[in-house]
Amino acid sequence: MISRTTVDAVFDAARVEEVIGDFVQLKKSGSNLKGLSPFTEERTPSFMVSPVKQIWKDFSSGKGGNAVSFIMEHEHFTFPEAIRYLAKKYGIEIVENQQTEEEKQVQDDKESMFLVLKWAAQWYEDQLKTAEGKAIGYSYFKERGFTDKTIQDFSLGYNPDEWSALTDAALKAGYKLEYLDKTGLSIVKEAQDGGTERKFDRFKGRVMFPIKSMSGRVLGFGGRLLKNDKKAAKYLNSPQSEVYDKSKILYGIYESKQAIAKEDLCYLVEGYTDVIQLHQAGVKNVVSSSGTALTTQQIRLIQRLTPNITVLYDGDAAGMRAAVRGTDLILEAGMNVRVCTFPEGEDPDSFAKSHTENEIKEFLKGNAVDFIRFKANLLKEEAAGDPIKRSAMARDIVKSIAKIPDAISREIYVRESADILGLGEQTLFSALAQVRNAEIKEHKKKEQRSAEKSAMVKVEETVQPSKVDRRQLLERDIIKILLLYGDRTELFTDEYFQESENGKLITETVKTESPVYEKIYMELHSDEIEFANQEFRNIYPKLIDIMLLQGRIDVNVVMSELSDDEARTVADLIMNEDRYQLHKWDEKQIFVKTKDQTVATAVIDTILNFRRLIISEKINSLMDQLKDPQSESESVEILTEVQDYNKLSQNLGSRLNRVI
Repeated sequence: MISRTTVDAVFDAARVEEVIGDFVQLKKSGSNLKGLSPFTEERTPSFMVSPVKQIWKDFSSGKGGNAVSFIMEHEHFTFPEAIRYLAKKYGIEIVENQQTEEEKQVQDDKESMFLVLKWAAQWYEDQLKTAEGKAIGYSYFKERGFTDKTIQDFSLGYNPDEWSALTDAALKAGYKLEYLDKTGLSIVKEAQDGGTERKFDRFKGRVMFPIKSMSGRVLGFGGRLLKNDKKAAKYLNSPQSEVYDKSKILYGIYESKQAIAKEDLCYLVEGYTDVIQLHQAGVKNVVSSSGTALTTQQIRLIQRLTPNITVLYDGDAAGMRAAVRGTDLILEAGMNVRVCTFPEGEDPDSFAKSHTENEIKEFLKGNAVDFIRFKANLLKEEAAGDPIKRSAMARDIVKSIAKIPDAISREIYVRESADILGLGEQTLFSALAQVRNAEIKEHKKKEQRSAEKSAMVKVEETVQPSKVDRRQLLERDIIKILLLYGDRTELFTDEYFQESENGKLITETVKTESPVYEKIYMELHSDEIEFANQEFRNIYPKLIDIMLLQGRIDVNVVMSELSDDEARTVADLIMNEDRYQLHKWDEKQIFVKTKDQTVATAVIDTILNFRRLIISEKINSLMDQLKDPQSESESVEILTEVQDYNKLSQNLGSRLNRVI
């Protein structure tokens, strides 16, 4: 168990903008930073980071929190895993408390899989130093032109040509066969005759390429067979598992993420060696789809770092066709796509090996062609002299253009494609309109089906009285005021009403200076007001306790005391306040008061409205009792109480008018 001292040290050291900056490209937006959400497929940035408050808020998914919660959400880590990750990032020594035997037995499957994968990656690396590893695995990498530093940087390794070399070593090291099987490192088969189960290495006799997450955790492996065996696949990847989903990861993303963000450009290639060779040559902003069809999730990984992508493929016909596949998805994501093909007989690996860094970069810069133009020229050559093919080609181009979200870009591409294909612009515009209309109709149908489904789920919620919402909004305002201004000292103006002998009301005005949190606490406590919303009811006492102990609001301390859901609510309240704050207009000397200039007024206003709402609820309750009174005297008593409450509500109303 990680000690509280270590947890506190991590919270103190971790800077939310630095932590999130490893995964999301952030740009300055006032006092905050903004970027594309790493959790949804948005095109307009709504992911906000506040360096001042040390919190983040994703307005597209509703998630939010601090540096630790981001790592937990993004990497699907447990709280201890996130603390360990950040402790390593900031060089903090982890102090652990002694675990009991029962606690040691409670293993999390996913963490156990990560541990065995990490061990396997190191074991594969170590095999390169053995006699067999040097003669086969290491010599293969050297033949490919990889330096020792490159081999180390990409954690390349070797699995001996033995049936169970890794499996036996892992079991001897204390790792369970269950996790070797779940990660796909080993294949376990039960004996049909009831005898001993058979177990052997999946990657027997292969050089190994670890596949890492954006944070650097080993998720799986790719293995290349070195001997000729027609029955075995040349390349083999880890099977799908709880930690490895090939559709959601790109090879080289961990090693390349900083360069991609810095260059504001990502090169996409097919194979592992393409990535490694270009990286070694000095072109470090490159990743690979590992030979699989490009997916939306993989595109999103790149889009978090840059909106610009250049697809690199071989110069032969197969490479040309491969360059076309999957790019419609990139266009649909609103990214800028270019294609660069190498001279016939060359691929990214061979080209990088035979050219200098400057030559490679100049070639890529000079030969990268906009995807729509590339596709139009490619299809034009294929359809030459065949009217049917030309017609199909034009529709294919239009379908790709229709994927582009920006209307101006669509129009420009239609005009250029018309020139390339030798067709009239109006013809292509008409075809584009048909495709777009069909897509819009289909999208509306999906939205309607989704809305109908949501409506069925929320039928009960829609019939609830609006007064519940009013109370929740007021409770939300109190929590927000505590978070934003709770530790400020303000001058409060209070009015007290007394009835004179002649029945007239006398108003006494009292001004007192007090911390905001103390004012709110005393006012609510004196009226014995409790929160109706369970989440706010949990957050409120925690905020008051922190204020009483420390005299100030520390967002990191607050977040550490809250559950995940409560932390998201707090982040939502704080970041929404920043997002929708009033602007000050000074060009015409017109100034609008911001909320922090009227904190005392906001506090009094909220409390008075809260009281009036509770009084209204009380009056409604009393009126319900009048429908079936036990006696006439009880009716009189209830009516008297209702009159008193009405008078109090009127007094509060008149005071509210003066506050406003």
